[in-house]
Amino acid sequence: MDKANNAFRTIGEVADELGIAQHVLRYWETRFPQLRPLQRAGNRRYYRPDDMALVRRIDQLLHREGYTIRGVQQLLAADGKEARPLDPQLAAVTAPIRNDLITSLESVRDDLRAALAQ
Repeated sequence: MDKANNAFRTIGEVADELGIAQHVLRYWETRFPQLRPLQRAGNRRYYRPDDMALVRRIDQLLHREGYTIRGVQQLLAADGKEARPLDPQLAAVTAPIRNDLITSLESVRDDLRAALAQ
């Protein structure tokens, strides 16, 4: 019985379809924060179509293009798949802290630049 492309799949179905061991898929969940299948009672995982696309991409990068885990993490982060919208109230609280930190870091950078120029 074939499932529709937009159907949820269990970890076993994903493993069989893509030829990836279930323990590898669970490991990838710990290494790639973007990969978060639904988990129901008993920690049963259900992969959405977007999760399937991400698993395929990770598999392609790791096993066919020769990237390392760290390389794939950086590539996915650069794609912005890791970025999540920030709660507006939290953003209002953290913005001044972030701005102070940036100012401090810029000051350190300028001091280092001046020290190196001497």
